[in-house]
Amino acid sequence: MTRSTAALGGVAVAGLVAACLAWPRINDVETGHTPEYPDLQPRAYSAGQDKVTAAAKAAIGRLPRWTLVGAISGTRGTDLQAEHVLPILPLKDDVTVRLRRQGGHTQVSVRSRSRTFPWDFGQNARNIRELLAELDRQMERPGR
Repeated sequence: MTRSTAALGGVAVAGLVAACLAWPRINDVETGHTPEYPDLQPRAYSAGQDKVTAAAKAAIGRLPRWTLVGAISGTRGTDLQAEHVLPILPLKDDVTVRLRRQGGHTQVSVRSRSRTFPWDFGQNARNIRELLAELDRQMERPGR
């Protein structure tokens, strides 16, 4: 083994260690319930639950590598189930969107959970941010 090969291997190992230390060691993130990500909080919209549900479904449909796999509505509210496929590896994350009418607004909370690994390197938090950003865009559209 040459010195340059050993040095390159050392740099790769150091990079892997740094990546492992950069993110919390979790694989399940939920708005308002994950202290490692205090910025991820539920959203509240003044629109009715039906309009927010339609916007959430549209948001999931517009995002690349996202699929709506189920929806259930009842007296407590609406739950949407989606899958997000990672861009490089064909691994899936399960995402649940909960919509509840509370007072004069519709509250939206999101949970993203990795199926495969016990450590997500921040992907579930990125999933929630991506979905909430698109939901905000959908809610800003005229007629919503």
